[in-house]
Amino acid sequence: MKKVLVSLVAMLCSVSGFAQYSSGGFSLDEENMYWGVRFGMTVASLSGDLNVSSKAGMTLAGVVGLRPSDSTPVFIESGVYYTERGGKNGGPYKNSRGGSGSVSRVGYNIIEIPLVIKYGLKASDDIAILPFLGPYFSYAFNGKTKQTVEGGTGTTSVGTFDEKDALHGGLNRASMGFKIGAGAEYNKIYVELGYQFGITNIAKREDFSGRSNAFFANIGVNF
Repeated sequence: MKKVLVSLVAMLCSVSGFAQYSSGGFSLDEENMYWGVRFGMTVASLSGDLNVSSKAGMTLAGVVGLRPSDSTPVFIESGVYYTERGGKNGGPYKNSRGGSGSVSRVGYNIIEIPLVIKYGLKASDDIAILPFLGPYFSYAFNGKTKQTVEGGTGTTSVGTFDEKDALHGGLNRASMGFKIGAGAEYNKIYVELGYQFGITNIAKREDFSGRSNAFFANIGVNF
């Protein structure tokens, strides 16, 4: 992990020697397509009946953007994101086997594909501000939940998507929602802050409701 962070910092520091600022295609005299890389973090939680408080996770992504019109600074951006999601300190819950207890940590990883619309606002000759909004679609994998079973000692680890053993009844893998936020670009260095809110129920139990939400902060480079 440390090697990855050092490599990313070195790459970002070298960006200042790149070609003149283009703000992902924001300048009228630049080409209308860009691509980029993102690295950052999420602070995710599960709302509703799941009621699991927030925990931090990592994000890695590659993106591609298109400017449909030369006369209007509107961009359509998509990409592939790897994100760590979940939460901690939830419960008490029961599972389908009759066991009960509380959840200490829910963890899972997702592959996410967003489709956002950005609008470019030129703050100065070197800086562009790009607010954005749009849906995202995700699929979860490789999840583990740590839980404390009533009457037991210590915590046990079960599959996050296991509807029989997970006290919360397991989670659905597919979900969708919306993301809203704003980015800023300077000499091809890009930073963004925003919020994602789920609109689909990710709880498998019919008597449960739950949605995945997250604050996010990313840094990257646009080419």
